[in-house]
Amino acid sequence: MSTHALDSTQQGSRHDAGSDFARLSRQIASAGLLRRRPLYYAARIALVLVAYCTAWAVFVVVGNSWWTLAVAALLAAIFGQVALVAHDVAHRQVFRMRGASVVAGRMAGNLGIGMGYGWWQDKHSRHHANPNHEDLDPDVAPDILVWSQAQARDAKGISRVVGASQAYLFFPLLALEGFNLHVAGVRGLARRTLKQRRQEGVLLFANFAFYLTALFLVLPPGKAVAFLFVHQCLFGLYLGSIFAPNHKGMPTLTAGDRRPDFLRRQVLTSRNVRGGWFTDIALGGLNYQIEHHLVPSMPTPQLRKAQPMVRDYCRQLDVDYLETGLLASYRQALTSLHAAGAPLRATGSRAALPQARGM
Repeated sequence: MSTHALDSTQQGSRHDAGSDFARLSRQIASAGLLRRRPLYYAARIALVLVAYCTAWAVFVVVGNSWWTLAVAALLAAIFGQVALVAHDVAHRQVFRMRGASVVAGRMAGNLGIGMGYGWWQDKHSRHHANPNHEDLDPDVAPDILVWSQAQARDAKGISRVVGASQAYLFFPLLALEGFNLHVAGVRGLARRTLKQRRQEGVLLFANFAFYLTALFLVLPPGKAVAFLFVHQCLFGLYLGSIFAPNHKGMPTLTAGDRRPDFLRRQVLTSRNVRGGWFTDIALGGLNYQIEHHLVPSMPTPQLRKAQPMVRDYCRQLDVDYLETGLLASYRQALTSLHAAGAPLRATGSRAALPQARGM
């Protein structure tokens, strides 16, 4: 779907476009789907915390053995689950009060997995406000990858080199996302707009100190470095694989496009992933990305219940509601990335022609 589809859908909406979401919101609230789920989150957080502590205990017990790399893989999955808890906390799904949410978010993000919670929350809030907007959504800003052919034509530096083959490099690059989260969190501490920077920094560096001390205290240097790379690369790959199906390959907007209303802005740029209970756990409920983007504060276990309501409502409004399998979502994302890099491949081919003729 192109941005033209976004515009045409908006033009076909009711006269008061904003009321479309208001009506849906009332239906969701009337069904009781906005109520907090304290028992669910108490059990979920307890299970994740037990798994986190148990994995580190197993790490110590296994000790100086190459089996420690299996523990690294286990910890990568657990770190991903901690990140998902921090995500739900940031959206006020767990605690009603902002103060409790911030404390829990920093404990899970900064102290638990070395992710700068304040930096990430600011970035993620801007993404939710304008998903897939090339000028406003930091998740589709041209950095290493380009997300549209317009970005490819303006690409410079490393994105110009990587962009031509980015579909093939996408998953290998995701393996670096764990390292990127740590670096971005530290860099975020330099921003004066970051609230309570001292607390953020103390917890963040406490995680780094505990993590590196544990590795080099229990393991010889070679195994410690191997553990670090296996753990962080698999953590980045897992985390990236959770978020990649949600918006990649969906329509993007620019400043020159007509701005859709809230409901269409969220639905038409998001993709749901079909699956059962295992998919719900592995993706942390973000497989119901459309419902999550429409009502970010809706507790994760309510998203599955809201889905039929949202899907039927979109059908009534003639708004495209995309739901696909997990592998199909990756295929769509990679196809879109390959198409976005086409101008860079064309440029590379033209640049090679004179050299080829001179051979």
